[in-house]
Parts: sequence; C-alpha cells; structure tokens
Amino acid sequence: MTDSHIDAVASLGQQLTAAYSGAPIDPIADEVGSIDRAYRVQLWQIEQRLAAGRRVVGRKIGLTSPAVQTQLGVGEPDFGHLTDEMVFGDNIVLDHADLRQPRIEAEVALILGRDLDLPGASVADVIAATDYVLPSLEVVASRIADWKIGILDTVADNASAGAVVLGGPARRIDGLDLSGCGMVMTINGEVASRGEGSDCLGSPLNAAAWLARTSFTLGRPLRAGEVILTGALGPMRPVAPGDQVHAVIDGLGTVSASFR
Repeated sequence: MTDSHIDAVASLGQQLTAAYSGAPIDPIADEVGSIDRAYRVQLWQIEQRLAAGRRVVGRKIGLTSPAVQTQLGVGEPDFGHLTDEMVFGDNIVLDHADLRQPRIEAEVALILGRDLDLPGASVADVIAATDYVLPSLEVVASRIADWKIGILDTVADNASAGAVVLGGPARRIDGLDLSGCGMVMTINGEVASRGEGSDCLGSPLNAAAWLARTSFTLGRPLRAGEVILTGALGPMRPVAPGDQVHAVIDGLGTVSASFR
C-alpha cells in the first residue's frame, strides 16, 4: 500500500473516530472505494483502540438478511470488531447520548471455548468450538449521517457497531434449535420485531462459519473467549431515551436493556 493510500485510510479512520463523540459525517463510500480499503479503515480504528488500552473481545456479523443484502447491493455479510467497552450484561441502562443514531435488534450470541484458527471453517467446526449460547441485543449505531449507508460506509464504520447486551441463561449448544428458535422483541411493552433463527443466513451457525472463514482469510482468526454476534433475527428498530427493550428467544432465554 502506498503512502497516499495509508494517509487516506488514516484520514477516514480519524473522521469516523471523531464522529463517536461529535456529529455524524457524510457518506464516505466514494473516498473508501473498495471493500478491501473499507476493512483497512475499520482495522485502523481498532488498532487505535488497542493502543489506547482497549481489548478486542468479539466480533459482530451484519447484513445477514437477504432483504438487506439486496437493498445494499451485496451478496454476503460483513463484520465488525467488539471491544471491551462495548459489551454489557443483562438489564443494563445505556446512555442514549453516548450512541449515534441508535437502533436495536435481537440476536443469538456465541461464546467460543477454543480458537477457530483454520481455513475453510465449517458449521461443525463452529459447533465444536462453541462453549455457550446466549440471547443478546445489539445496539447498532452509525457515524454516517441519517443512516445513508452503503456497504463501504458500514464496513469502514466497524459494521455500525454500537453496544452489545448479553442475556441469559448461558446454555450449552447441545440440543438447541438455533435455526427454528423464534424471537419476539418488544419496546415499551409493544411488539417491535419478530423473527427466527432461519432469518439469519438460514441459521446463526451458518453466519458464524462465514465469519470464521472470512476472519481467517484476513489474518485475524477467531479466538477462544470471543463473543460472536451472529446477526439479527428480525428487523432493527430505532430507540429513544426512556425506551425499555426486552427480547425472548425460544429455547435460549431473555435479554433486556433500557435507555436514558
């Protein structure tokens, strides 16, 4: 990569980093130019967080819905990194002002018990590496103004990662039906989103296997202890201060969060 390309990646990364505490920025897809550079912009920001003392504790998968892929003109998911300040326990109260244009969705989360450091990872490999399965909420946030995103914008913006809430109980994967599990998410007691495991690339395990293969190819394989957010089971919804969100995933459990 030439010096000019390195400078462009750093410049875009700096703009997105500033938008975490400042105003959202205009779409950057034209400046990013390619998926490869979009991931470089994402990784530049993650390296800055690591240098500041943060830790990577997991990954999140996005664009697992065929309808959303069609909307953005892509044929596969994307992913972002989760750092330690982004992951919370059940019934957390989140500061709405700390997030940018937040929306929320319910997902199946996996906790890995061993590394997935191998090429061509399969669903069987994912099952063997998974210690626990939990219900979760992902707060999706965009540093791009008015959510006017394409695939290059969201990849560069760490796959629009905001915050993660892990519910419970933590269950072993044995006997769980992750394809057929139904999900209902309510906001302030009203049903806001419905779906099931098959809405996530056919199964959350398919999404996790895709992530394992892609991460290995990019030289950042999945590691033991990481949280893997496998993708939305239903449509994401906007949230406002005062909102209370609760999700039930059949066979897994429940997860809740509120906003102030």
